[in-house]
Amino acid sequence: MGKMAILGSFGHAILAALLLIPSMARAELGVKLVPGKPVLALAAFDLASVGYSVEEFFISGTASSYKPVGDLGGDGRWTVAPAASAPFTTRIVVVRPSEPSKFNGTVVVEWLNVSIGMDVTPDWSHTHRELIRSGYAYVGVSAQKVGVVGGGMMSAPGMLPLKKADPERYGPLDHPGDAYAMDMFTQVGTLLKGPAGTAVLGSLVAKHVLATGESQSAGYLTTYVNAIAPTAKAFDGYLIHSRFGGAVPVEGTFTPGSSLATMAVKIRTDLSVPVLTFITETDLVGIGGRQAHGYLQARQPDSDRFRAWEVAGTAHADTYLNVGPIDSGLVPVETLAKAYAPTSNVFGMTTGKPINAAPQHHYVMQAAMAALNDWVVANKAPPHGSPISVTSGDDATFVLDQNGNVKGGIRSPWMDVPTARLSGIGQTGPGMGALFGVTESFDSAKLAKLYPGGRDDYLRKFDKALQAAVKSGFILKADMPEIHALAAAMFLNSAS
Repeated sequence: MGKMAILGSFGHAILAALLLIPSMARAELGVKLVPGKPVLALAAFDLASVGYSVEEFFISGTASSYKPVGDLGGDGRWTVAPAASAPFTTRIVVVRPSEPSKFNGTVVVEWLNVSIGMDVTPDWSHTHRELIRSGYAYVGVSAQKVGVVGGGMMSAPGMLPLKKADPERYGPLDHPGDAYAMDMFTQVGTLLKGPAGTAVLGSLVAKHVLATGESQSAGYLTTYVNAIAPTAKAFDGYLIHSRFGGAVPVEGTFTPGSSLATMAVKIRTDLSVPVLTFITETDLVGIGGRQAHGYLQARQPDSDRFRAWEVAGTAHADTYLNVGPIDSGLVPVETLAKAYAPTSNVFGMTTGKPINAAPQHHYVMQAAMAALNDWVVANKAPPHGSPISVTSGDDATFVLDQNGNVKGGIRSPWMDVPTARLSGIGQTGPGMGALFGVTESFDSAKLAKLYPGGRDDYLRKFDKALQAAVKSGFILKADMPEIHALAAAMFLNSAS
C-alpha cells in the first residue's frame, strides 16, 4: 500500500498545500494604465456626473492551472494542486470614487460574464446604485478567454470580444485559456489587497475585497470558493449570483453537459470567509425546469458563514437590462417605469411571452451586496431567507398562491401586493430566452378585485409590504422613496 493511501484525505491536503507554495512565490504582477475609454458597457450616463472615474489597466504575469487531488464530491470540500503555468496579459476596468474621502474601504471585484461572447457586467448593473452612493470601488476582471478572443455560448449582432472590438487597443492581451482563469482572478484580488493596489486604485487603500459573479461566472466562483479560496485567501467575502446546481471543473472549461455542471454541488461548510448566494426562480429549478440542473438539488442550510437568498418572483435575467444602463439615480421615476415595461424583445430575440419585469431583482441584489459588506466589515450576519416553496418528490414544482405567484422565498411588495404574475420559468423562445422568465399582467377587472379602492388602496398595501421587506433586511431603507414612486407609476401603467 502506497504512502498516500495510508495518509488518506489528510495526506492529500498536506500534499496540496505543499504544491501550492511555489505558485505563491511568483514575480510581481505587471500593471499598465491604458489611456482612453475601455470596451465595457458600464452605463449610458457619464459616471463622472455621479462622482466616479473609470480607468483600464493591463495586468501581466504567470498563472497556474489546477488539477484535482482526490475526488471532487458534492460536499464541495475540494483539494487541488497546480498543474501547469503560462504567461498571461488580461485587462481590468477600475471604477472608483473621484473624491478619495468618499471611498468606504471596500472594493467589489466582478468576474465578468462572457456567455454572450463578450465581457458584460451583470453584477455592476444590478448593484451600481448602491456601490456609488455608499462609496465602493469596483473592478471588472476579464477572467475568461471568451471575453478576450470570443467563442461564447450565444452570439448576437454587435457582441464582440475585446480583440475584435478594438484590435489595436487590445492587441497586447494574451489569455492562455480558462484553465488559468481562477489563478488570474486570485492575482487581481491579491494585488488589490496589497500595498501595490495603489497602482490601480490611486490613493485609495482597500481594507476589504469582495468577489462577485453571475450565471456562468457564478459557476466559476462556486468552484473557486470550494477549491481555490481556502489557500488563495484573496477575497474577504463572496456574492455568488444566480448559480445553478453544478460547478465548473477545476481544469477550467465550462461545459453545460459536463458531470460537474449537472452534479449537485454544495458550498463547502468549513468556510473561513462569508458567502452569500442569490438564487432566482429560474436558477432553483434549472433552465426549462430541468430540476437535475437547478440549485434545488444543491440546497443547503445556512451557517455562520453561509447564506442562501432564494428570491420569489425573480428570473435569471429581466427588464433591468433596459433600466440599468440609464439608472444614474438622477433619472425621473416615470422614465424608469417605462424602461421596466414588459417586452418580448431582448438581445435581438423574440420571446413567446413578455419577460419578467419586476424591479425586485435589482433592489434585493443591492441589499445582498450591502449585507455581505456588513458581514465582512462589521461581522453583522445577514438575515436568513426562507426557501421558495416547492412540492416534494423528483418532479418538484412551485407551490403557487391564488394569483399564480410562488409562495415562500424572500418576499418583496411586488409579490405580496401584485399587479401581475411574475415568474422565473415558463418562457419560450430561441437561444437563452428561457432565462428571462415571464410577466402576465392582471387585467383591470383583476386589479379592481384586488384593490377595490384603486391606486390609493394599492399603494397603501404596497407601502405596508415595503416596510416589512425593509425591516426584514431584504430591501434597503435608502431605496424606499424611489420604490414607492416607482410602484405608483407602474400601477398607472398596468391599469391603463
